[in-house]
Amino acid sequence: MPVDVLVGLQWGDEGKGKIVDVLAPTYDVVARFQGGPNAGHTLTFNGTKHVLHQVPSGIFHPHIINVVGNGVVLDPVVFREELRKLTARGVDGTANLYISKKAQLILPSHRALDRIWEEARGGGKIGSTLKGIGPTYQDKIGRTGLRVGDILHPNFKERYNEAVERHRQLANFHQRELEIEEAEPIFFEAVEELRQLRLTDTEYLLNDLLAQGKRILAEGAQGSLLDIDFGTYPFVTSSSTVVAGACTGLGIAPKHIDKVYGISKAYCTRVGSGPFPTELHDEVGEKIRQAGREFGSTTGRPRRCGWIDLPALRYAIMLNGVTEIHLMKADVLSDFDEIQVCTHYKRPDGSTTEHLLDLAELQELTPEYTPLPGWQTSLDNISEPTNLPAQLTAYVQYLEQQLQVPVSIVSVGPDRTSTIHLN
Repeated sequence: MPVDVLVGLQWGDEGKGKIVDVLAPTYDVVARFQGGPNAGHTLTFNGTKHVLHQVPSGIFHPHIINVVGNGVVLDPVVFREELRKLTARGVDGTANLYISKKAQLILPSHRALDRIWEEARGGGKIGSTLKGIGPTYQDKIGRTGLRVGDILHPNFKERYNEAVERHRQLANFHQRELEIEEAEPIFFEAVEELRQLRLTDTEYLLNDLLAQGKRILAEGAQGSLLDIDFGTYPFVTSSSTVVAGACTGLGIAPKHIDKVYGISKAYCTRVGSGPFPTELHDEVGEKIRQAGREFGSTTGRPRRCGWIDLPALRYAIMLNGVTEIHLMKADVLSDFDEIQVCTHYKRPDGSTTEHLLDLAELQELTPEYTPLPGWQTSLDNISEPTNLPAQLTAYVQYLEQQLQVPVSIVSVGPDRTSTIHLN
């Protein structure tokens, strides 16, 4: 059986967690392939909101195997708190949970370095979540990182101390103290609990499950425009957020990939610094923010809001080979009499482009819009595509025409039941 991959097509926060939860019953396995506690996947059902950071979003379905892949960076403290919250809500998060021994560990000193480096950037801040993601991936690439499997070895504490000493020297370079003394006891308590979970070579597990005919859904975090290679560098995350990252982050060969679900909001948001061509700095942007409750599920920071950006979406669709789009938060635009769609950019010399360009050029572009009529009606209690307002159906059809990819799901509310399947 194939592997289907779910990725965000914007700057993250598209609603991936909800879609994984909606699709999960048709899969045997949900596997996270990159990112870490900087992700915030929100799921809402039975009137309760759940936010997952490192635990795969299939965890609420008892029949599903959930895998934390080798491409993930894992914070044992955050992971323990997630599992405890699940237990408090009557969910056994450990029953079908497997963790790659090759996943990188986030240490308290990684989090401390993240703060130090972000503060050192001054006005050029990346907009880090300060979860230690960047320093952890940096150690991974530098071949000095610690992996989950290392906690099973008798010399783990010695290797930990060596890593901390390296990090202390980096902090000294910036004339700062590492300040991890209070965090260390909690970290080692969480590591001890992590040792009791299923730590395994998940690449073998996943390929064995494929050989058994099991269906796997690969769950991405963040969004394609935050990809370390193809995103709006340097204002990006530290991992590969596109479909290719599912292969390296899970140990699955490209030949196994079938469907690619691209998740996009009906508008666009971004958290932190970096270019955002369609950003709205006026009351319209604030209206979208309030209607969409656009505040980071991980950081709580207000998200920057703007109209949907088709050049950016085309770019993400191209990179990922998207086979179908899931359009999220259509209900947020219910009160607008007119919806703006960015179809291309204008350069300072008056010429136009449909390409998402490098940072320096992107900052000089002006979005060009095509207006479409809004639906100006509540989408509450709509469960069939035939009941969608004509203007929303026209909006979806316009996006399909422009992007040359079918829209198969429209989300009209946060709950898992507020999901319209078009095809």
